[in-house]
Amino acid sequence: MTVLEAANVDFAYGRRPILHGVSLRLGAGESVGVVGESGAGKSTLLSLLLGLAAPSAGEVRFDGVPLRLRDRAAMRRFRSGVQAVFQDPYSSLDPRQRVDRIVAEPLESLGIARGADAADRVRAALASVGLPEDAALRYPHEFSGGQRQRIAIARATVVRPRVLIADEPVSALDVSTRTQVIDLVNELRATTGLALVMVSHDLGAVAATCERTLVLEGGRVVEEGPTPGILSTPREDYTRRLISAIPRLPG
Repeated sequence: MTVLEAANVDFAYGRRPILHGVSLRLGAGESVGVVGESGAGKSTLLSLLLGLAAPSAGEVRFDGVPLRLRDRAAMRRFRSGVQAVFQDPYSSLDPRQRVDRIVAEPLESLGIARGADAADRVRAALASVGLPEDAALRYPHEFSGGQRQRIAIARATVVRPRVLIADEPVSALDVSTRTQVIDLVNELRATTGLALVMVSHDLGAVAATCERTLVLEGGRVVEEGPTPGILSTPREDYTRRLISAIPRLPG
């Protein structure tokens, strides 16, 4: 069953076209990687999938229903089902807030839980990403980069979404920490059935997490298929150049 879909979407900034007829389907529990050079349209596609912008043509659908960005009730339901983790764990967490408040924020803003119920879910979310219970009472600056990304993942998954959209989730981390975060994402997917869209320049990360890969060039899909086949026997010269140029995660 398709849970999140971009159906033949176009997008332009002013008169400058960015995406041209891009389609992406994400099945329940599936993982899809989106790769391409800078300027290929990856971040724009991510913004459409997150409901942060509307396509100029085509549709983004959640459970088969087109997103309507002005329908506040519908978007609240959407945001309880689709959450995101962003690139930089240093800037994505409010340094003035304790971790328990950071992780609880989506529960409260979406009207899912408050008070003791929210506190219980925060503890469970932090435990699920391998952080100790006392982490809840500390501030982001007290943690390493990898731990901060674990906090960001806890915040995204505390609402128990069906889809996680990850924008370069390991690019700001060192190699050993990248491996730990990738292992964590895979473990969460295995235990919860979470579906994943990962935008990344790191083909090692994509290979380790994504069943299918979509290749963007100039705002168009030039190749799509099972990740092992894309990486081992790409059809397009562009994909071959991309594979040879993008750093990979060792191991």
